This record gives sequence, structure tokens and C-alpha cells, in this order.
Amino acid sequence: MLDSTIQTQLKAYFENITQPVELVASLDDGAKSQELNELLTDLAALSDKITVVRADDDARTPSFAIRRAGTAVEVRFAGIPMGHEFNSLVLALLQVGGHPSKTAQDVIAQVQALDGEYRFETYFSLSCQNCPDVVQALNLMSVLNPNIKHVAIDGALFPDEVEARKVMAVPTIFLNGETFGQGRMSLEQVLAKIDTGAVAREAEKIKQKDAFEVLVIGGGPAGASAAIYAARKGIRTGVAAERFGGQVLDTMGIENFISVSHTEGPKLAAQLEQHVRDYDVDIMNLQRAETLVPATETGGLIEVHLASGAVLKSRSVVLSTGARWRQMNVPGEDDYRNKGVAYCPHCDGPLFKGKRVAVIGGGNSGVEAAIDLAGIVAHVTLIEFDTKLRADAVLQAKLHSLPNVTVITSGQTTEVVGDGNKVTGLTYKDRTTDALHTLELEGIFVQIGLVPNTEWLKGTVALSPRGEIEVDAGGRTSVPGVFAAGDATTVPYKQIVIAMGEGSKAALSAFDYLIRLPQPARAAA
Repeated sequence: MLDSTIQTQLKAYFENITQPVELVASLDDGAKSQELNELLTDLAALSDKITVVRADDDARTPSFAIRRAGTAVEVRFAGIPMGHEFNSLVLALLQVGGHPSKTAQDVIAQVQALDGEYRFETYFSLSCQNCPDVVQALNLMSVLNPNIKHVAIDGALFPDEVEARKVMAVPTIFLNGETFGQGRMSLEQVLAKIDTGAVAREAEKIKQKDAFEVLVIGGGPAGASAAIYAARKGIRTGVAAERFGGQVLDTMGIENFISVSHTEGPKLAAQLEQHVRDYDVDIMNLQRAETLVPATETGGLIEVHLASGAVLKSRSVVLSTGARWRQMNVPGEDDYRNKGVAYCPHCDGPLFKGKRVAVIGGGNSGVEAAIDLAGIVAHVTLIEFDTKLRADAVLQAKLHSLPNVTVITSGQTTEVVGDGNKVTGLTYKDRTTDALHTLELEGIFVQIGLVPNTEWLKGTVALSPRGEIEVDAGGRTSVPGVFAAGDATTVPYKQIVIAMGEGSKAALSAFDYLIRLPQPARAAA
């Protein structure tokens, strides 16, 4: 099942296993169980510290536990963790086998200190790029703390269970039988939800920090680039980000990033963070900025007030808050979010196998989503507001070649319809006749562009009518000492490579601003 190249790589990785590991399998006579048994056998052949044990003690088949022999330390997978979850499988084998995690020691200590019983279940799909972060975080927690157990479940292999528990988006996490969360979550985010004192403790730590020379708000490509270029100048640099990596974390495929023909968002986000950490940069993750107070109002330093109650101070600030998926803003959309209304076709598409779905939006993202979904679902209806599709011609040609796709132009979605539990359809208006139509379907994938994350800046910095931060050629905003870069600004063409260039430019402009400021008075010796 594993090709020779992967086997060679895994054999080298498995030399880091120091404690014996058992792969405890629960199988039946089905083809998927045979496939899982082949995978487990291949893994065991790569290390004398890994053995396969047939137990058939789990109601879910195929499934298996990765157990540290003679102990209660284990993680469990229901399904065959290939695709995006293969790395989760390898990490689980290493960690259960005694190889230490690279996670920060204070985070490890926080996990180990948790009291109570925690039984996590995560539903994932093999095509979901958001799922591995959740699976790997909860797997590590279960290795570190015996009171925590976790099973990662491939929803595509257990459709009856998915239907019964009303799982319509991945990753979906249950804790002790109750819904805990949906969507990408880091280990720190999981901890923040179950360790109720964590936010307050972190806020107290932030309050004690000295003022920065450059404070970057946002941790996407623009923010990472700004932090690196500022830190290279040898000045005190900090990054406060709601989630490091930003929207890149939600991007499946990234093509033609100069010198890299193809990569994936989560991989690039991890590389960005590691690059920033190579420098002396104070990264403050899970921190949402709420207010910017200019130096002209404080009489000295610029202040950024965080949702946690902490206040950061700096002589200059780079705003790189990025953007998020634009919503339709029609009745029913919020009510049925993650109950049939979705924004990531790669993540949630497999949950709609054999069903009818709509894609809203006829740009590249919308047409690509429709093409991908057409290979999974029974039928796709693409609805575009304009009189024609806006996607590249090659994508349109591919779309029109598919037999299970219907394209509607001049269509305006007016309402998402549901039965109280899940989506059952949508209504749209034909903009040429004003006639209303209803489509019966089970899923709606919204792909209509981006909206900048700048609401918190209204009345402080100049914004365009679309809410973008107005910047000049040097990334300067209307507020002295405040610069901006990336998708949140008026710079055209929202591309990663452009955001990175703008981030570095904003940091260089900030440095130029700083060296021209009067030096702060020093206390007498």
C-alpha cells in the first residue's frame, strides 16, 4: 500500500520511536478493512518496535488504536488516515512511541495540568486541509494527559453516524458527547476553550510587555513578511495575530508562488511561522485587536487594545489583518452555517456525496469549486449574479463539459431554506425577469470573494468605500506611524506574493519612520 519511497522515509522517522507501540485493529470482512490491515502491516514492517494486534473491540470498523504497549496511552482512528491525515498518523506513531513533541513547554505543561475527563471525537474528511491541525492537537493532548481520549473519524466511511449526529462540516469536534467546535482549531485554541483561566493569564502576561518598536497586527503572509523585515533591522518587533497564517490556512492549493510551483496553505503557513521564529520576534497568537489609539491621542505611543483586555504599545504599527470569505447576507445563511451552508468545498465536499448542491459565485473560486464538487455530488447548480461567468476561459470550458452541472447567470440568491436542522434548498431571483425560483438541494457552497477585516478600524484610519485601508506607495496610512499591507488594503490583486512584498515594504517604511523620530529620553544613570 505504501510505495518504496514513503517506506524508506518512514523507516528513518521510526528510528525515533523509543517505546514499543501496538496497532490494535478492529476489522470486518469489508474491502476497507482489508485496506486498513494492509496499511498497518506495512507500518509494522518498518520498525521492530511496532506490532499489529487484532482485537475487534471497537464498534466502528475499520478502526485501530495506536497504543503504547503496557500502558493506557493511545490515540484512535476510525477509518484509514491517508490523504491529509497521513501526517497525523505518522506523528501519532512517533508521539505514542515516546518521541517528544516540539510544542512549547508551557503549552505541554498546561495540557498535563488539566483535570477532569475529556472524551473527544473529531469527524474529518481525507480532502480537508483544516482537519489535521485539530486531529494532531487532540492526539497530542491524549498522549500527554491520561484523562484525555481522542478518536478521529473519517465521516465518509461512517455516513449513518454522520447523519445521526447532524455533521455537515468538517472538522466537527464532540467533547463528552456534546458539540465542542467546528472548523480549524489549534492546540492553543482548544486549550483556551476548556481551560477557562487561560485567556486571563495570557492577558496578564501581555500587559507586562515593554513597548515595541514595530508591532504587527495579523499573522498572514503580509504580517509574517513585515515581522521578518522589521526584526532584521535589529529592533524590538512583536506580532499579535488572531490565528497565525491567516487565510492561507484555509487555502487548499497554492500554485505559481514564485520559485514554488505548488504547495498547500497549511504547509506554507507553518513555514511562515517558523521563518518568523528564526528571528527575535515576540509572537502573540489568538489575540484579536479591537481598538487602535493613535500616538496623537495617547501623547506618546500607539496603543492596540485586545479583546482579552490587554493593551499593547508600540512606536509604530503595521496593520495586516487580511480578509475573510464574503457572506451572501441573506435570510437563513447564518442559521444554516455548517448545517448545509459551507465555504470550503475541499473540506466539506465529501460530506455531500451523492447529494444536490449549489455553488454561489462564477469567478475562478466558484467555478473551481463546482468542478471539484461535480466529481463527488449528484448535481451542482452554479449561480452567478452577473450576466456571464467571470472565471478563466479554461475553467469555464471544463465546467461546461461536465454532465451534472447547471449554470445559472443573472441569478441573485434571496434566501437559504431549511427544515430547522439542515438546508433543504434556496430561492433565487432571475434578475432579467424578477421571477423567483426555488431549488431543492442539500448543500450551498458560497464563493463570492473577500471582505477586509477592518471593521475595528472605522473612524481611526481612512478606509475606502469597500472597507479597505487606504495606503500610499510606501504602505503609509492616514495615521502617522501606522502602516498597512496585504488583503486588508487598497493595493489591487489579492495574491500571496503581493501581500508578502507589501508587508516587507510596510516594515521598511516603518523603520524609515522610526529613524526620523526624536529618540525617546533616557533615564539618568
